[in-house]
Amino acid sequence: MPWVRGLVVVGLAAGLGLAGPVVVAGAGDRAGVGVAQDVPLRDLAAERGVRIGSAATVEELRDGEYAAVSAREFDMLTPGNDMKWDATEPARGVFSFERGDAVVEAARAAGQQVRGHTLVWHSQLPGWLTEGDFSAVELDGIMRHHIAEVAGHYRGEVYAWDVVNEPFNEDGSLRDTLWTRAFGVDYVATALRAAREADPGAKLYVNDYNVEGLNAKSDALYELARDLVAAGVPLDGVGLQGHLIVGAVPGGIRENIERFAALGLDVAITELDIRMGLPVTAEKLATQAEDYRAVVEACLAVSRCVSVTTWGFTDRYSWIPDHFPGEGAALLFDEDLRPKPAYDAVHQAFGGGGAPVEGCRVGYRVTNSWSTGFSGEVVVTNVSGRPVSGWILEWDFPSGQRIDHGWNAVFSQEGTAVRARDEGWNATIGVGGSVTVGFTARHAGSNEAPVSFRLNSAGCDG
Repeated sequence: MPWVRGLVVVGLAAGLGLAGPVVVAGAGDRAGVGVAQDVPLRDLAAERGVRIGSAATVEELRDGEYAAVSAREFDMLTPGNDMKWDATEPARGVFSFERGDAVVEAARAAGQQVRGHTLVWHSQLPGWLTEGDFSAVELDGIMRHHIAEVAGHYRGEVYAWDVVNEPFNEDGSLRDTLWTRAFGVDYVATALRAAREADPGAKLYVNDYNVEGLNAKSDALYELARDLVAAGVPLDGVGLQGHLIVGAVPGGIRENIERFAALGLDVAITELDIRMGLPVTAEKLATQAEDYRAVVEACLAVSRCVSVTTWGFTDRYSWIPDHFPGEGAALLFDEDLRPKPAYDAVHQAFGGGGAPVEGCRVGYRVTNSWSTGFSGEVVVTNVSGRPVSGWILEWDFPSGQRIDHGWNAVFSQEGTAVRARDEGWNATIGVGGSVTVGFTARHAGSNEAPVSFRLNSAGCDG
């Protein structure tokens, strides 16, 4: 799990610089933030029985616009930095929870769950731990004490814990860390047992990156999980981080999730972002949207995939540019908190219609007619200035017309209200691009043209 921009730990609790309140916005607080779909992601995800989350830091939550979007769209927060070892135990045996408490308070005010992150990791450890000369016995006590204090402090406040983070190298071998040098792979079971004792109600996970598809590293994670389950170690799930690259999303994500689920484990997408080379183009945004859609749909296809969390949600605060020079634009909202095509794709994957398209033009015409029916077509042009990734076109027939058959869209009708959803292959409408849908319909003697059209809930000219 990555470092997140915006945290500088300068010492003990008195030096943490927490002056100024964290902004906590209610889930219905919508004023002054980016234009997103009226049905937020969290409501759509709840209908599918999963959670949709985002990582956040104390500093980010002080941004009022950011906090309002977070509260509206997400039902779970992961503290990006504020529960890690260097933040919670900056000096041996001296614990500081102000930062983590502030995130928990913000989540509670927004009706969000908290995913604890992370108890045992090789990175972002304080100097006293990495530079200390501890025996294995001492290190075992230090790890157990840390887990007891941190997980115990948040007992009942945290939905799940990433107990052990990133235990493997890319080839599937065990990562060389102070933990593995002292204990080998046994430290994982020790940490999980300590976490269960400290917080019996929380779900316990092992979390890693580049394990989304089928490869040597995910095989190693699978084998570890299988062995832990067989040994009766308290493991509830695995986290697949999901730090991906546009156009390079691995295959086999669904199959990978299924094999962990077959062990009786939950699976969570824990840190999803999909970065691209800069500058941003419409084509890259469209590809990114389909990549996000593929990951979310792979999760939704398996009942034990329980959540999708993005590592932040806006490019305003992304960690990517600092760690991958020349790359960025990895998240669902841009730097101005406007939803991107990736947001539309995730919204649609959960069963929604995507963000409204503020800029569309429609042409409607009857192409043939007969005594009791007619055929027609609608041409929709995207003049919004951004690509549309996934669309729903809606209109009302003023004379009670009924559609019998359609093409280039999936049609449905309730009363006079018609809905035409993209067929997948034509989901993207580039800037200035058009899509044409056609249909045959019946009428009862009158065939007046519709007076208005909506694309992803926004009205169109024409």
